[in-house]
Amino acid sequence: MTMYIPNSQSSPPEVLPTMYDLPSEDPEEPGLPDEFHDFQPELLRQTCRPPNYPLEQMFVASDMNLYYDSNHFNWYKRPDWFLVLGASRFYQGDDLRLSYVMWQEKISPLVVVELLSDGTENEDLGLTKEEPNKPPTKWRVYEEILQIPYYFVFSRYTNQLRVFRLIGNRYREQTLTTRLRFWIPELELGIGLWEGFYEGRYRVWLRWYNANGDWILTSEERVEQERLAKESAIAEKEIAMQKAERLAERLRSMGINPDDL
Repeated sequence: MTMYIPNSQSSPPEVLPTMYDLPSEDPEEPGLPDEFHDFQPELLRQTCRPPNYPLEQMFVASDMNLYYDSNHFNWYKRPDWFLVLGASRFYQGDDLRLSYVMWQEKISPLVVVELLSDGTENEDLGLTKEEPNKPPTKWRVYEEILQIPYYFVFSRYTNQLRVFRLIGNRYREQTLTTRLRFWIPELELGIGLWEGFYEGRYRVWLRWYNANGDWILTSEERVEQERLAKESAIAEKEIAMQKAERLAERLRSMGINPDDL
């Protein structure tokens, strides 16, 4: 069996391809497979707001090529969603990324989420066998090569969330709380199953929650919350003015000028 050695130092950095040199799309899988694979990653992106990391120091991506081996420029995985802490939001602090290239970024993702589709379950759960002279499996790349600490697998068909944590260089499946949630100390956030409306569809979704157990709001929810708070403040002010007017009328009926008080 040939030993697989990632990130070889045989090639000097100046001759390695950059993000601009590598394909950013999979020619055999053009576009997204379905709407769920569009909406669910976006919900995760909007609600991932760790209190201990500014947005400028974290990178979030979905369905993006992740290149992991400088010996094989055409080897990559394409996670449905992943999060990197300590990486600039922009490529070299300036440009929007086309791909995430490990030999340039040098920081592995902290979290990867895969959404099960027909035919991907074995690959996502590490049940496929490696083939000679072929890229390593997704499971091996995440577990052994990139050593991603947290790997989430979610099935939209059964609403089952499975969590694998890297312990002793191996993924160990974790037990969710009774509320079907899992806490990540490094983020000071947790991820769990939420049932509600998003993009007009009522179903079970993955989203992030904070230390108080509250779901992190999306941008639309924040706008709605601010609108309701503003309306509530206006309503309270009107009620207070009505009470003051009734009191003034009562005082005047008693022969007392409220302006003299």
